[in-house]
Amino acid sequence: MSIQIPRGTQDILPGEVELWQYIEEKAKDVCRRYNYHEIRTPIFEHTDLFQRGVGDTTDIVQKEMYTFTDRGNRSLTLRPEGTAAVVRSYVEKKIYGQPNQPTKLYYTGPMFRYERPQSGRMRQFVQFGVEALGSQDPAIDAEVLALVMSLYEELGLKNVKLVLNSLGDKESREAHRQALIDHFKPSIHEFCDDCQSRLEKNPLRILDCKKDREHPLMKNAPSILDYLNEESRTYFSQVKNYLDQLGIDYVVDPTLVRGLDYYYHTAFEIMAEGEGFGAITTLCGGGRYTGLVEEIGGPSTPGIGFAFSIERVIMALKAQEQAIPSAPQLDCYLVSLGDAAKEKTVELLYQLRSAGVSADKDYLDKKMKAQFKAADRLQARFTAILGDDELSQGKINVKEMETGEQREVELTSFIDYIKEKKVGGK
Repeated sequence: MSIQIPRGTQDILPGEVELWQYIEEKAKDVCRRYNYHEIRTPIFEHTDLFQRGVGDTTDIVQKEMYTFTDRGNRSLTLRPEGTAAVVRSYVEKKIYGQPNQPTKLYYTGPMFRYERPQSGRMRQFVQFGVEALGSQDPAIDAEVLALVMSLYEELGLKNVKLVLNSLGDKESREAHRQALIDHFKPSIHEFCDDCQSRLEKNPLRILDCKKDREHPLMKNAPSILDYLNEESRTYFSQVKNYLDQLGIDYVVDPTLVRGLDYYYHTAFEIMAEGEGFGAITTLCGGGRYTGLVEEIGGPSTPGIGFAFSIERVIMALKAQEQAIPSAPQLDCYLVSLGDAAKEKTVELLYQLRSAGVSADKDYLDKKMKAQFKAADRLQARFTAILGDDELSQGKINVKEMETGEQREVELTSFIDYIKEKKVGGK
């Protein structure tokens, strides 16, 4: 019996991986321009970090985490999301004490959730995220939103919609929480087991339930916007004003609820739709959080961030038929004829690569015709042909594959010749 890849995971092969690299490099470049810096955290952490940081009432903690006990009898969990680990590092390494504040970070890497695999939802997925820690200024909310919207624009995505809501401050959330309990409690027995358990712990999460979304009580549930105090309303208005100044379109949706317990004030999702992409689908989600740093043992520190999966972005790009970069073109392919020439190409290949030229050669003792076919498949810009006769004369033939033009070049100047052609594109 052959061993197969675990369900909910994927191999990203040459020819596909270039698109992933393209998206990741675009995201890193935008972050650089916004003065965000990369942080890398472990793939697994102590389970308690996610229980405290993500929240005991979330689906992630209750149903989706990959948790195991190590040989030291410690409970560890493969990271299901990036924010808690970033905040843990922020606290443990005392980054809050560094002079340059707020702290602006980005991360990318694999995350793990035990879910039913489907299109755009994997058990191992690659997430890109941003966290800005240490500022309560609504302008930082607008900056984070501008960053991710700029990224999608530069990737060429169309029909991208920013959806906003405010979850208010602690006082506003408490008032809304009680209103939700009063609203759902008389009929809570009609809801799923998850909603029933959430009623007292975190009734806001009931609004995010997929099973009971059509229940009549969902449609007229109390809106958080009706329970915002003056400070929360002012904060939300300032965020919207900044977005208006930046020319970033948005839609306010009072039913928008993020799936994690630590969100306060600004919450948002970014949706995309396209032919073949199905219904409006969430590309990205995030929001402002208060209390998370304290929960993990640090000083009172506000933060805001977002995360998206690379898989979802790729789905959107393909659905909207955006131009997708192909594998990079090989600069030069070496074709040899004869034992002495074959031996010499090993040296020439090393010299080309050392000079910054992408190059390759045959390692399977193919005939000359088959070597030329290999050069074609690799889309080599130049093919350099070296036989024993040419080698004895100190010459090598260089063919430009696009034009078919062929030129005899001195072996001593061959490397410089290819370098000049590569740089000049001639």
